[in-house]
Amino acid sequence: MTSLAHNDVADIRAKSLTIEDDRLVVELMDGRAIAAPLAWYPRLANATAEQRNNWKISGAGLGIHWPEIDEDLSTEGLLRGAPAPRSDAA
Repeated sequence: MTSLAHNDVADIRAKSLTIEDDRLVVELMDGRAIAAPLAWYPRLANATAEQRNNWKISGAGLGIHWPEIDEDLSTEGLLRGAPAPRSDAA
């Protein structure tokens, strides 16, 4: 049986981000990558390529922020597979 050493804990801070035609891919500091459909995030899906590419890592690496479209995603939410809440006004 193997066990994790104390320093082998998961590091879910965002390292980098790529936006493809139909999905968002976030590389984590621990080497994992999370991919999610852009359709889960309507603000991103409806944004221009320029707006999508204007992002910054926030929250000490635990979030990603797009200032032009006021969108924020957390690595925890991405890991849970949580799409953006649907608006009843839409």
